Amino acid sequence: MELDVYKIDGSKTTKKVSLDDAIFGIEPNDHAIYLDVKQFLANRRQGTHSSKERSQMSGSTKKLKRQKGTGGARSGDTNSPVFVGGARAFGPHPRVYNFKLNKKVKQLARRSALTYKAKDNQIILLEDFTFEEVKTKSYLELLSKLNLAGKKTLMVLPYVDNNVYLSSRNLKDSKVLTAESINTYEILNANNLLLIESSVQKINEMFQK
Repeated sequence: MELDVYKIDGSKTTKKVSLDDAIFGIEPNDHAIYLDVKQFLANRRQGTHSSKERSQMSGSTKKLKRQKGTGGARSGDTNSPVFVGGARAFGPHPRVYNFKLNKKVKQLARRSALTYKAKDNQIILLEDFTFEEVKTKSYLELLSKLNLAGKKTLMVLPYVDNNVYLSSRNLKDSKVLTAESINTYEILNANNLLLIESSVQKINEMFQK
């Protein structure tokens, strides 16, 4: 697949870049995508939730009333889960949500995500650029000239560029990552993928390792 390369002012250059079909043109594997996204979201969970069970409560253990003859249900002490202020029955406890996923599955998931973006014509190639200074307005102008204002975008840089990254950081729907740190979730979560010309080669090298 060949795509035109655009300038940051929205105009089309005379250059074209060919996307590797082994990365951007495979048969997508939805189950691999599901597993990779599931792991990504699971790894973000802190797992620090906690609640007290009956044995962990501080309070009187005295039986509130006699077992029979009251006309009501039997009850134990005030720590019982059935009472307001009592313990939590089968409540959450700290745990680790992380799980292992094979590298080949993760790689297949990323290839599948990139393929979906290519099939849906949601990839825009930009020639290499940088901002002279950190300025959110510059990044907004770039999006506006590419008709992407108000859309979720993921820009993939070939290397860390603080001027570009910091210019986009305050924008809710804009994300900037390097080619080596892209993941399935961020690719699919964006409406459009902005690939810098040099980052295409970086992506090719990453999948050839």
